[in-house]
Amino acid sequence: MDILNILVVGLLLGGIYGLVSIGLNLIFGVIRIVNFAHGELVMLGMYGAYLAYATLGLDPYIAVLLVVPALFVVGIIVHRLVLQPLHAESNMQIFATFGLLIILQNAVLAITRGEGFSVPSKVAGFTFGVGDIRVTVSRLVIFLALTATAIALHLFLKRTLIGKSIRAVTQDRQAARLMGINVERTFTITFGIGSALAGLAGVLLSPIYTLSPGIGGNFILAAFAVVVLGGLGSVAGAYFGGMIVGLVEAFAGFYIDPELKQAIWFLIFLVVLIVRPTGLFGQVGAEEVGFREQN
Repeated sequence: MDILNILVVGLLLGGIYGLVSIGLNLIFGVIRIVNFAHGELVMLGMYGAYLAYATLGLDPYIAVLLVVPALFVVGIIVHRLVLQPLHAESNMQIFATFGLLIILQNAVLAITRGEGFSVPSKVAGFTFGVGDIRVTVSRLVIFLALTATAIALHLFLKRTLIGKSIRAVTQDRQAARLMGINVERTFTITFGIGSALAGLAGVLLSPIYTLSPGIGGNFILAAFAVVVLGGLGSVAGAYFGGMIVGLVEAFAGFYIDPELKQAIWFLIFLVVLIVRPTGLFGQVGAEEVGFREQN
């Protein structure tokens, strides 16, 4: 039962990491931007859920309908005003996302004065289980949301015109431009979708964590590990990469040392980065596309 409990805990923890990472993976795989502010977009989603509760009395699972579109708009604005003008300088885009991280953290800190907030939910605290295994509704919802999001995003990329444009730009942006695809608009839409997915993660995480301006930093390292493990731009990679990181952290925390659990998956992250830079589900050479196109 100990192993089964750890397995369940690891999968549910992996659901958190996967949901946070799936938007980052999309942005990283398509636009080739290391978005250091992704954790802060998750943080904005959490505060968006709190604002919807404080002003409208909405449960966070209903606030998703407001916060996710709002984060999509935020992503569009950030890409148009901050990142797109620096398109020719990819390194400057990375620095710009780091600057955005600092701006968002300090802006929220100034508004909230560092006070911690919590977002109550009528259903998030419920638990159920079989035998000795107990599962909270909030974590199960995150796992189910990750599964549904991964399936929906896969179908979106495979079957819609915009999704096919995103895939074409991912494979070869110069050829996509020659075929009449508006690459810049595709980048903007992709960043908006990635930001919306970060907002979704933030809303669903808000009943679990106490809100603070720096809470995004709790997820960003694991998110980058998931992206590298799964593979750039791979929806399946983000899903299963999150599961791997969650399981490794759960088993390492139980059998080795709770203080070393993150060090173990970070070691695995480094090994995968050295042995297979494309990740477990990435295409060979995908990690070099951005460099080839700049040269």
